[in-house]
Order: sequence, then C-alpha cells, then structure tokens
Amino acid sequence: MERQDVLLSDVVIKFAGDSGDGMQLTGTQFTNNTALLGLDLATFPDFPAEIRAPQGTLPGVSGFQLHFSSDRVFTPGDMCDVLVAMNAAALKANLPFLKKGGKIIANIDGFDAKNLRLANYIDGINPLENGSLDAYDVLKIDVTKLTRETLKDFPELGMKEKDRAKNMFVLGFLYWMYNRRLDSTISYLEEKFGKKENILASNIKVLQAGYNYGDTTETFTARYKVEKAKMPPGTYRSIMGNQALAYGLIAASEKSGLPLFLGSYPITPASDILHELSRHKAFGVKTFQAEDEIAAITSAVGASYGGSIGVTTTSGPGMALKAEAMGLAVMLEIPLLIIDVQRGGPSTGLPTKTEQSDLLQAYYGRNGECPMPVIAARTPSDCFDAVFEAVKISLRHMTPVILLSDGYIANGAEPWRFPKSEDLQPIHVKFKTDLEEDEHKFLPYKRDEKLVRPWAIPGTPGLEHRIGGIEKQNITGNVSYDPENHQLMVNIREKKVENIADYIPLQTLDSGPEKGKVLVLGWGSTYGAIESAARQLQAEGHAVSHAHLRYLRPFPKNLGEILHSFDTVLIPEINNGQLIKIIRDKFLVDAKAYNKVMGVPITKGELAEEIRRYL
Repeated sequence: MERQDVLLSDVVIKFAGDSGDGMQLTGTQFTNNTALLGLDLATFPDFPAEIRAPQGTLPGVSGFQLHFSSDRVFTPGDMCDVLVAMNAAALKANLPFLKKGGKIIANIDGFDAKNLRLANYIDGINPLENGSLDAYDVLKIDVTKLTRETLKDFPELGMKEKDRAKNMFVLGFLYWMYNRRLDSTISYLEEKFGKKENILASNIKVLQAGYNYGDTTETFTARYKVEKAKMPPGTYRSIMGNQALAYGLIAASEKSGLPLFLGSYPITPASDILHELSRHKAFGVKTFQAEDEIAAITSAVGASYGGSIGVTTTSGPGMALKAEAMGLAVMLEIPLLIIDVQRGGPSTGLPTKTEQSDLLQAYYGRNGECPMPVIAARTPSDCFDAVFEAVKISLRHMTPVILLSDGYIANGAEPWRFPKSEDLQPIHVKFKTDLEEDEHKFLPYKRDEKLVRPWAIPGTPGLEHRIGGIEKQNITGNVSYDPENHQLMVNIREKKVENIADYIPLQTLDSGPEKGKVLVLGWGSTYGAIESAARQLQAEGHAVSHAHLRYLRPFPKNLGEILHSFDTVLIPEINNGQLIKIIRDKFLVDAKAYNKVMGVPITKGELAEEIRRYL
C-alpha cells in the first residue's frame, strides 16, 4: 500500500484523558521531541482543579495542547487539528475546540458503558457509533487492549501497571504519524527507569508497538511532516515559565555576587520554582519550605536584611497573607522579590486555571501608602529576562519588587535561545562598610540622588542601626510619630519608586505603525494572542499596533505619548478589567476593555474579531 507524505506548516494537537492516563507526560515528551527538530512551538497544559477527581468524569479530564509550526508561533492555538481522547469525558470536554474535519484518535476502551455514563452521555448513546462525529476523521484504536497484548510476556506486571503504559502506545503512534524518531523518549525512559528493568523494557516495547501499529496498519494512508522553523540561529532548549524564573534568579545571583535565598510555601501554580531551585545548591542557592506564607516571606525579609537576594514565591491567596510583611519590607527599604504566579480567584477559586487576577492587588493590596515596583513576564522564556530585571531593580533601588507571572506562562513551554554568561550585564551592588569622613554616626535613611538609602550588613562595625515596621524619622531611622515626618516619608517612598522610570527603557511597539486606528495594549500572558491577532490584521492592511508592558509600576515615561497617538486603545485582560482602571486613571484615556474570566487564555480569533469593531 502506498502512503502519502503530507507537508504541513502548522499543527495543533490536544492530548486529553483521565488525570491518571499520563497525558501531561505524553505531551511533554512530544514537545521535547518537537523542540529537538528545530520547530517553533507553544504549549498549554490544562490540569484538573481537584487533586484526584473521580476517574472518567469531566472534572477529572487532564489536557495538554501543543502548537508547532515551521513559522513563528505565539500561542498554543485556538482550535485543534488532532484530538487524542483516551475516554468519553476527554472527548466531550474537548470536542468544541476541534476543527471541523480534524482527526480524533479515540481509545475504544474508554467508551464503554461505564465511561459513557460518567461523562454524562445519554444511556445507550456512544458518540463513536451514532454518527455524531461524521464531520471528523475518527481513528478508533483499542489502545488498552493493544497495550496489554504487547506486554503479555511481562507476567510480573499487574494489569494496572500494564495499563499505565498505554500513553506510550499513543505517543509511539503519533511519532509514526508525524515522521518522528523514538530516540528522545527512549533516552528519557532510560534515565527515569534505568534501575527498574521491567518498567523500562515494558514502556519501550509499548512505545515501539504504537509506532509499528501505524506502520503496519493499512488504514492509515498518510503521514505528516512539518519543516524546521525559520528562527534566529543559536542554541535552543524547550523551557517552561517556572523553570525560566528559577534560572533567571540563579543568573541574577551569579551576576550580583550575592547568595540567593528562597523562602516559600507550596502553592499552585508556583511550587515548581521551589522544586527547581532546590536542585541547584551547587550555585549557593538556599531554599526554605516554610510552615506558612507569612513565615516564608519574613524569612526572605531576614535574608535580604542579611545581605542575600531574598525571594518568596506564591499565588494570589498567598499574596494576601504576605501583605503585612511586604509593607515591612517597604518601610525597611530593603531589596526583596515577591513572585506571584497568578491563578483564578477569589479564595481558592480555580487553583489550576490561569487568570491575570492580581494586578490591582500588586498595586494597592497593602495597608497605608505602600508603593512597590511591579513587573510582568509575557511568555515562558521571557520569565528569565523579566526576573533578572526585577532583581536588578530591587538591588539598585533598595526596594521590594513584585513580579507577576500566571499559570498559563508557568506551565507553558516554548523554545528558548538561552544567553551565554558573558551576554548578561553585571548587577553592581555596593554595601556600606564604613562611615564617611564627615559622618559621625551611621544614618540609615540618608539618601543618594535616586533617593536610595545605603545597605549595611548587620554586624558591620560602626554601622549599628535600628529597623522595624514603625515609621522612621527621615535620615536617622529613629522611630517617629511626628505627623510632618510621616507625610515626608510617605512622599519620599512614593517618589523613589516613581524615579525608577528614569532608569528603565522607554516603551516600544511590538508591531504595527507608530500612529493609527487601534493600539492593543497588553501585559503578561496575553502577549501571544495580541501579537498574532495584530499581525493578522496588519497583513490585511489595517492600522493596528501592539504594545506590551513589562513595567507596570512605574510605567515607561513615554507611555502616555504612545497612548494618545491612536484613535482607540483596546486593553485585553484575563480578568474583569484591572490594567484598564490604572490606565484611565493615570493617562485620562478612554480605553476600551476586552475581558475574559473563564480560567482559559484569550484566543487569537476572538481577539481579532474584537479589534475589527474599532477599525
């Protein structure tokens, strides 16, 4: 039988199944394989919100979406070309996001009477048999049966252990479908299960069986290939947002010469930063898993006071608990980095779903006048640069800084052309070590031209000083209840943060003309959807531009000029409208909002339609 090799430029695959079906591992392995081929890609892991939802139910569906292309990729894709459905619930939850004519790879065993009932299908209705999927190309494979048959010579493995390998069958079949080699996954399996010979051998055998199934079954008449992407030359690796944050922190520690200390309490979706940093003690990294969020940040405050880069990581609920200690760091005027990986709220909310939920909390969520710089990362790989910049600002301006990421960025992956050490600028830090000639006593709040106070390490002879959360007298640092001094110190702290605008880059446009009909202004993880929608409309001849903010407080000095150069400013956010409130207040611009609060990202298609309303 002749098979046709089909060349594609762009593919979106969604792996979906029960949370125990290994869809995250399958998606990650296919992603790593894709990255090794030099394709551009973006991923979107979609975890169940419950630790272990009932098997086979809609809340228990775990998904992993991968978009890969020979062209630039900015999003994980709006609609899927291929849906891998390991059971009925996975099909039902994801069918609305599959293109008409798209492929469904369905595990027949996951569509028995029990699974259909758990997925809330009407009794006796099986979507694989009733013609409801006629608009799609359905490939029905009894993955479970074939996996068990492959492992019949492994009597030492129980049925549950054998069934755990069925994701490898699917992965092998997809490797065949997209003209891939198995080497990368075999190497991964050897590293992971090298000391468990039976597990290693069984997984490799099932992986190869899936590949051979595609190769020997005559019903599959086409294989697909996507050419290498046209990307700037360099050495790339696939990286997730939380990984990039960890590596950026280590780089900042190396370039500043200061030890790195992370005080953290586990919370979704920030915990992986703690996990990653704890592996890098060779770089002098110290990690501390505290008993709660308050202990986590106060330990980081203490580390900063002692001359380290103090960092704490959290999500929205943890930010609320850390608020008082953040105010303490503002009062002390010491470096500190608070990383907030945002998720849906309020309260526990949607712990595994993405949302740009905490911008107003970062701006205003503390008692009193408590200004802090706020920086946002835009993509997984951008987390490295964003956190490096956040540490630099914190050290140079003696202030705590908030860095905003979110679940979409944290768990997503993309190719990263990582820098060499010599490409990173040093972060110069100067501790005060002795008194000046005209100084008879250390004055901890005597400031330089940036309004930055000196950083003196505790125990330095002659530099004894007092700290605490009660208002300080200007210059001396003594406790002060004087009304005029309080007014002065509030103004100084505000001015110090605003002065940072003199030391950050001016705002630039990511794409589009400098003046025009519509400026789409974004921050954080909306970057991919905005950039791809803007480029599509620009290609159609529309005067649409895109500007994406890294520096949210203070804003770049020229932002107001840019905003007033367009007829309409549209601000898409994965919240109910937070940046737009600040922009309207700061620049008196009648900006328009596009908001989505569903726990999922804004898509390119829906945003392009919204932009057209203003053209």
